[in-house]
Amino acid sequence: MLTQINPKLPMRDPAVTAAFYTEKLQFRKTSDYGNYLILDRDQVQLHFFLFAELDPLTNYGQVYVRTDAIDPLYHSFLQNGVEIHPGGPLEVKPWGQKEFSVLDPDLNLLTFGQAI
Repeated sequence: MLTQINPKLPMRDPAVTAAFYTEKLQFRKTSDYGNYLILDRDQVQLHFFLFAELDPLTNYGQVYVRTDAIDPLYHSFLQNGVEIHPGGPLEVKPWGQKEFSVLDPDLNLLTFGQAI
């Protein structure tokens, strides 16, 4: 039986990644192995592996995170100075989700969505 999924995303600099997720997105750093980070918020856990040679412009890392409080989450990100992806503003999508997207420092795409 499957019980969870924990995406693994590339990062170039663990300190920069940890700062973005903890300070801007309000995640908590639960494990730091130098070249491997684990961060969580509520029921979501993200893993990051060191890829120092990563070219962010060729990075296809993407995660879709479901929430039951999209509006407060969106406004908290704005208050923390998180830049919303220009192609992913908060809006209702044809597939029945209200969602928005952000990019992390390594251009991993994070989309947050709530069923409507």
